Amino acid sequence: MTSLRRRLIILLVVSILGVVGLATFVAVKVLGGPSPELVMGPLAHQIEYMVQLVPGHVPNAGDAPVIVRDRPADGFEDRKHTRVLNEILHHNGLDVSAVVSRNADRPGMVASVALPDHRWMIVDVPDFGPPRDVWYGLAGWMALIVLGATPVSIYFTGVLVRPLEMLESAVGKIGSDGMLATVPEKGSAEVRATAHALNELSARLKMAMESRMRLVAAAGHDLRTPMTRMRLRAEFLDEDREKWLNDLDELDRIADSAIRLVREEVNQDAVEPLELDRLVRDIEVEMTSLGHAVSIEHLDRVSVRAGALGLRRALRNLIVNAATHGRGCIVSLAAQGGQAVLTIADRGPGIPADLLNKAFEPFFRVDPARTQFIAGAGLGLAIAKEIIERYGGTIRLENRPSGGLLQTVVFGAVS
Repeated sequence: MTSLRRRLIILLVVSILGVVGLATFVAVKVLGGPSPELVMGPLAHQIEYMVQLVPGHVPNAGDAPVIVRDRPADGFEDRKHTRVLNEILHHNGLDVSAVVSRNADRPGMVASVALPDHRWMIVDVPDFGPPRDVWYGLAGWMALIVLGATPVSIYFTGVLVRPLEMLESAVGKIGSDGMLATVPEKGSAEVRATAHALNELSARLKMAMESRMRLVAAAGHDLRTPMTRMRLRAEFLDEDREKWLNDLDELDRIADSAIRLVREEVNQDAVEPLELDRLVRDIEVEMTSLGHAVSIEHLDRVSVRAGALGLRRALRNLIVNAATHGRGCIVSLAAQGGQAVLTIADRGPGIPADLLNKAFEPFFRVDPARTQFIAGAGLGLAIAKEIIERYGGTIRLENRPSGGLLQTVVFGAVS
């Protein structure tokens, strides 16, 4: 019931059914039969003639062309018709009384007229009302309306929600670069207008993304010239020479990280099935050769779809981050329920709980676990998260109960 399409269909069907049902009900009430005065008027004249035909000596009903009984007809009295019939009879000067009754076993009404000899003359009342099964007919009529209104409501509801479905489809096709897929501008005026607006939005987003990339690349590139001049001048300094060179090295790393990030955004490597266990093993060998305390607990054989260079850089950033800031790390890879789950546990002090959600922000540092005395630009986690999510994965950080930080990366496994 939460679907807008279902709500509109139900609303249209109920509205059509309600309007037609109300009109039908009014028609049945208005045309259901004549008023008691119109029915009882001719009947009163008929009774007057029939009373004159009944001879006083008739011992039974077979001696006269009328039905005469010792008691009135069975059934329950219809007070309204009885009152109207007696008024008309008395108005015509006929000194008799009558009772109009209905019987549940048969349709129509019957008038019982009291004769002077205490017998009763039975007269059938013409029934001009609707048939007894009128409500069954009305129910069938309503069912027919529902059957006819439902497909019409489904069609027009589809027309109404088509722009919303187009918007939902376009949003669902947003790529890893944040771009909207081009929507064909065809269909009704509303659909074309929606498609045109989405395409304009996509073009503006693309321009904004390209502008951001150019800005980052230009900033990283332009930093190199003043940093080179500063490095040359620092060589001739005697005091604080090492501090100057360390600061310049950090600026150089920031510029390099920004430029590499832009290059990866523009020239993304092809997505293909990768043996994640082999990639993790290669990174572990590389880190160990560089003197980092990295060990592997266990590796399940599992493959994922990603770009080789991008994924290697992301995992390398995570492992380097854990090895340098966490005083060594343990890497584990498990295949669980169609997913590849990679965990990287370090032995450091972790990150304060109130800062965990900021750990993926660019240039994030936290003391004492992440200090500026350790080489790094503060972009490792931010770049890793962007690359992992680009390939459909997720990353989560949490503090281990025994101490240290746990990084968990989850990808969909390739069978």
